[in-house]
Amino acid sequence: MNYKETCDYLFSHLLMYQRIGAAAYKPDLTNTLAFCNLLKNPQQTFRSVHIAGTNGKGSVSHMLASVLQEKGLKTGLYTSPHLTDFRERIRVNGVRIPEEKVIRFVENHKPAFEKLGLSFFEMTVGLAFDFFRDEKVDVAVIEVGMGGRLDATNIITPLLSVITNISFDHKQFLGDTLEKIAFEKAGIIKHGIPVVIGETQEEPRKVFLEKARQEQAPVRFADQEFSAGNIRNWQPDNEKIVLDIYRKNNLHLANLESPLGGNYQVKNILTVCAACEVLAPRLDGISEDNIRNGIGHVIRNTGFAGRWQLLSREPLTLCDTCHNEAGLQQVLDQIRNIPHEQLHFVFGMVNDKEIDQILQILPKNATYYFCKADIPRGLDAHELRNKATEYGLAGKVFGSVGQALKSAQENAGENDLVFVGGSIFVVAEVV
Repeated sequence: MNYKETCDYLFSHLLMYQRIGAAAYKPDLTNTLAFCNLLKNPQQTFRSVHIAGTNGKGSVSHMLASVLQEKGLKTGLYTSPHLTDFRERIRVNGVRIPEEKVIRFVENHKPAFEKLGLSFFEMTVGLAFDFFRDEKVDVAVIEVGMGGRLDATNIITPLLSVITNISFDHKQFLGDTLEKIAFEKAGIIKHGIPVVIGETQEEPRKVFLEKARQEQAPVRFADQEFSAGNIRNWQPDNEKIVLDIYRKNNLHLANLESPLGGNYQVKNILTVCAACEVLAPRLDGISEDNIRNGIGHVIRNTGFAGRWQLLSREPLTLCDTCHNEAGLQQVLDQIRNIPHEQLHFVFGMVNDKEIDQILQILPKNATYYFCKADIPRGLDAHELRNKATEYGLAGKVFGSVGQALKSAQENAGENDLVFVGGSIFVVAEVV
């Protein structure tokens, strides 16, 4: 098989949550352990950092990997899902796993996939760990797929565990209260391994402290030690945020620049700073320049895309992969800070999200361009439009994301703003 045929096989023969949803979710580590045992346990051959959370875990993973690259460490990065190419999920020093490596791995282990009944995600975790071993990485940053306790990545023993925050998402799998969701995320906390929590939230805090106590794991909350001040927000003519970072009210990093322009990135940056402080003695030091350059060069170093990304200046067109209520609220707050007359919203969702919670927070004075991402899990655009009408949201249905974006940009006036969002998979078709 060539690379395209290999990907077609993976997408069609292995259950893939991103495409079909709940039928592909396997809340159990048995398959992953069996497969990695067959691979001679590559996860035991490299140091790692494990990152979970409802929102921000992708941003923190990329920024932290970039910092470690700037330190000169050969750094693996495992994230999900991908936007346009499967190989985005597995990188070493920002370079995607070669097509040939994917082809050979699938050819060599296809019988095991089928014998074990692996899901797409379980297979990908095995591939990533096998590749990081082959590449002899110094450290790998591993992003959790969903939850934590029963996520396929949760077979590593990391140098550090990180949990960014807790909000409602995947309630059918993780639970319908913040405490239940926090319990699943806290499953990555391991005996004696330090843990950094990004945000102090009342209900999750109790869960994390109790789990850390049980595991005798040192725990710290990033937002209790680090804070940001003098924040200069992203603007179209200055595609970055600039801020000062304080540690215990003392200036820690002045005029830190981030090309990840969403204001919501501030708390992710604080989480990265706390993680670096814990990792420094375990990795022979992490300097201020490592942190400054790692955050400042994250897009160049890791290929990060889809977070408050500028697609066009005329008309001003932005996208963001936020896809749950908390994430969308943060992005809507950011949109309100960008001067514009009319908002044109290219909008699509997947069919297993709690649509009412999303629709009720969307601005009623925007013009909507309803569309469906080209995946089985995408929500029918007519159904989305009909539901949105119940919440006073008006717009037309389009046959594809591309058609919706084209119409939005054609209709946008000189001072208008076009935004693409609602689903990772909608954004994937425009970046």
